[in-house]
Amino acid sequence: MADVYVASEKRYEKMVYNRVGKSGLKFPAVSLGFWHNFGSKDNYDTMKAMCRTAFDVGITQFDLANNYGPVYGSAEENAGRILREDFRPYRDELVITSKAGYDMWPGPYGDWGSKKYLTASVDQSLKRLGLEYVDIFYHHRMDPETPLEETMEALASIVRSGKALYAGISNYNEEYTRKAAAIMKELHCPLIVNQRKYSIFDRTIEEDGVKQCCREIGMGIIAFSPLAQGLLTDKYLHGIPEDSRIARDHRFLKADALTEECLNRIGRLNTMAKERGQSLAQMALSWILKDNGVCSVLIGASRPEQILENICIVENTAFTEEEIRRIEEICGRA
Repeated sequence: MADVYVASEKRYEKMVYNRVGKSGLKFPAVSLGFWHNFGSKDNYDTMKAMCRTAFDVGITQFDLANNYGPVYGSAEENAGRILREDFRPYRDELVITSKAGYDMWPGPYGDWGSKKYLTASVDQSLKRLGLEYVDIFYHHRMDPETPLEETMEALASIVRSGKALYAGISNYNEEYTRKAAAIMKELHCPLIVNQRKYSIFDRTIEEDGVKQCCREIGMGIIAFSPLAQGLLTDKYLHGIPEDSRIARDHRFLKADALTEECLNRIGRLNTMAKERGQSLAQMALSWILKDNGVCSVLIGASRPEQILENICIVENTAFTEEEIRRIEEICGRA
């Protein structure tokens, strides 16, 4: 007999939902990213278990992109299968997002920000996902050569066509964010969110003005890589585990990142997290949400238990001034 998934009746009891900028949409404080561990080389049963676990605790947003894998497109294909098998009755309770902007297929039309690339990409993503629309479609990165007006018109056209409900941007700096928002306002299709990297170790959105900019213009921020590709956990305090990202995949995090200074900071942050009654990962995620400047934090996971550990942060996102000061001092920013 087939394993039929029935969502938990308690799924909305503990999760916090935050408004995305000035839009009518709300994000769960914690969202599930498909960047890693949902590709063609990963275990499908584990993927399905993670999605079930996430939704059962109120994680209603699944974040994808056209080239997530590897291989390109495989994360969307696996997500489509999971949506078809488990989540068809719950589609209207889910926020499914996708993006295009990085390398996807050979030739001059499979990358960056042209209207041709974005239009083809959303059609391909919908086919892989088995959906009539995604809730948000993002341009994945700034394109210095394509006119920004063309890229924004492509996003607006995708929304007008009904293939996406909302438009977003990702990896945009302050200058491009302001210009893109102004263009989309003229097109009567507001950008509701900018997806950027943000963590205790990576403060770029504070330094380049994006965090303040988004607050001023009414755009939400969703943070990715909140654990600095695993550095903001306790897994590397006693060496490099065989199943860690550094050991398995050198594309995004290399062993030379684990300097003596970095390990010292991780150790001190880990001690502080214990004092708060949290794991280091939990504290790092809580820190992202501490001041309402970010409406959701994207987590990656390799097993369901990690999701259950991480969602506990919604109950403890407050930091005292002394805790903030200590974190700044540990990171060499005081």
